Amino acid sequence: MVFARSARMFSRGRMPALTVGAFAATGMVYMAVKPEPKKVHAEQKLSFWENLPGENMPVNPGFAKLRGMAAEQRFRTSLSENNGKTDFDVVIVGGGIIGLATARELLKRFPNMTVAVLEKEREVAAHQTGHNSGVIHAGIYYKPGSRMAYTCVRGADLMYEYCKQNQLPVERCGKLIVAVDEKEHKQVERLYEIASLNGVKDLQVLNSDEIRKLEPNVVAHSALYSPNTGITDYGLVAQCIANEIVQSGRAEIKLAFEASKFEKRPDGRIEIWGAEPNQRGPTLKVSAKNVITCAGFYSDRVAGLAGGDSSKAKVVTFRGTYYQLKPEYRGICRMNVYPVPSGGGIPVGVHFTPTVNTRRGIQMIVGPGACLTFAREGYTFSNFKMKDLFDSLTNMNLWAFALKNPSLSIGELYKDMNKRVFLRAAQAYVPGLTEDMVEESFAGVMSQVFENGGIAANDYILERKVMDGKVLCVRNAPTPACTASLAIAEMLADTATEDFEWNKEEKSEGSGAATTQTQQQLAVAA
Repeated sequence: MVFARSARMFSRGRMPALTVGAFAATGMVYMAVKPEPKKVHAEQKLSFWENLPGENMPVNPGFAKLRGMAAEQRFRTSLSENNGKTDFDVVIVGGGIIGLATARELLKRFPNMTVAVLEKEREVAAHQTGHNSGVIHAGIYYKPGSRMAYTCVRGADLMYEYCKQNQLPVERCGKLIVAVDEKEHKQVERLYEIASLNGVKDLQVLNSDEIRKLEPNVVAHSALYSPNTGITDYGLVAQCIANEIVQSGRAEIKLAFEASKFEKRPDGRIEIWGAEPNQRGPTLKVSAKNVITCAGFYSDRVAGLAGGDSSKAKVVTFRGTYYQLKPEYRGICRMNVYPVPSGGGIPVGVHFTPTVNTRRGIQMIVGPGACLTFAREGYTFSNFKMKDLFDSLTNMNLWAFALKNPSLSIGELYKDMNKRVFLRAAQAYVPGLTEDMVEESFAGVMSQVFENGGIAANDYILERKVMDGKVLCVRNAPTPACTASLAIAEMLADTATEDFEWNKEEKSEGSGAATTQTQQQLAVAA
């Protein structure tokens, strides 16, 4: 009776919508009420608070000390005053040492310029800058007249001076490039000629007895001695530069900002969209009059997003594994000891390097290899990413390189997997080294571009006047980029000034002489 009445009421529209189900325990039929959606009356209005907690409040001194005044102010006011927009004169994509050094150089030259650095990771210098041997190269290997040769020699001088001014750990400990026989001695002579043309100072060719006086444990036929090669901690240098940038009051470093879209707005500005890596939101946006990309492992992909030709200067990454001497054996050498280059453009060979690194301490490391990675961030053999591996395997220039250097390609893979084989390369000139003297250390990953015919690019590559002349892309900047970073920053600032037609009169006083010299040298290199 009750159910029948309810059914009649439903049919007459007097009850809300019902659903019928079976009550499993009793077999009774029941009617489940489905609530009607709540209606919002047209006359109901929402009210909004003008400010949320922390907004437009007094300055947070702790925040400003860590991230800079510009970031602190935007944190408090950007959403309420600018609807979340963050506009800058220049945005630099990439927070490695080149991107940071470039931001610093622009802030020095242009006293009214505002700059933002976008970095994918949650710290600056997370990859190539922070995971290398820390050598300050003198400029021995690089093609005379190239950008790489000039910026390395000048950059080494600038790096020593920067470390001295900022009281960072740095040692001018010297370097031996050793030949184990007469055949390799010819390479020592060739390197001496190249380095002399590049302006490297105080070089000497040593015989075996002279080598023993400098490094008693090194057994070699001859060596090129470079007393001005040194070591530092580039991760620490990058952090110091980052601190300069944020304390300028005109710049921000936006960490955990992975750029995913570049778009030219009707007003001519470039808008960059992104998000925190591995997160769906919130969407992050900045805009700039001009953009410079220095994206390391991802330089080709970021350049493609910014309007460049992603089919050219494709990045291939190689893992360099290091071992370190156990504490009781770390005094086996005092300086950098390298073999002569193995050919093919990479690698420079397994070598001994003292470190003044804040992560590893005062140590002696042995390495690296140069094994092709299966992911662009392939710090271990098991790191795998299908897109990255596919890009490498479909790179015809890489295949051409591998076919021209089969022993190098296969040998580096085997060396990466076999400690005994790895150390055998070092034992060729330090025969007293044994397996029990070393322990595992870190691995770094380096990016490399191969040109037509399988030739490892032997100079920095820039893609200019991208996106209607608004964007400059650094497409290739392998070693010695850390050494050369401050000089590369000068080069990029000069190039940007020309391409973006910036008013050169805005440069601060004191930078003109260095800039003129850089322009003259690079004009010859070009």
